[in-house]
Amino acid sequence: MHAITIRPETQGDQATIFALTTAAFAEMPFSDGDEPALVDSLRRDGDLTLSLVAEDAQRIVGHIAFSPVTIADGSLDWFGLGPVSVWPELQKQGIGGALIQRGIADLRERGARGIILLGSPVYYSRFGFEHDPALTYPGPPAEYFQRLVLDGDAPSGQVSYAPAFG
Repeated sequence: MHAITIRPETQGDQATIFALTTAAFAEMPFSDGDEPALVDSLRRDGDLTLSLVAEDAQRIVGHIAFSPVTIADGSLDWFGLGPVSVWPELQKQGIGGALIQRGIADLRERGARGIILLGSPVYYSRFGFEHDPALTYPGPPAEYFQRLVLDGDAPSGQVSYAPAFG
C-alpha cells in the first residue's frame, strides 16, 4: 500500500477534495457525476459529520465523507458513509480501505450507534457491513444497502439521508 497518513479535512482542502472526487467517480458506471457537489452541499448544510483525507508525502490521495441519517424507528446516532474517493491511478492499493477503517473507528469513538451505506456487498463485507432486510432504502437493489452496528441493537425501517442527497 501507498504510505499515507489520515487526518480530518481542514480549511483549504475543499478544492482538492472536489477535484479528487470528480476524478474518482468519472469512470464509474453507477455514478451520475454529482458526488463532488454532494460533498460540497453536505459541508455547506452542516451535515458533513466526519470528513477525512488521506495524504502521501506530496498530496491528498483520498477522501471519505460521513453524514447523519434518519431511520423510521427513531434510532439516533446513525451515519451514512459516502462518498469515498481515491485518485484513479491509486485505487486498489488500500487507501479507501484505510479511510473506511479510520472513519469507523472515529465514529465509534464519538459514540455513534452505526453506519449505513450503498455499495458493493463483496467489498464492504470485509469491514463488517451486511444487508439487513429490516432496514430499507427505496430504489437500488436491496442487497447493496448495508449497515454496520457499532453499539446497541440494529435499527429497522426506512432510512433517509441528509437533504443534500436529494
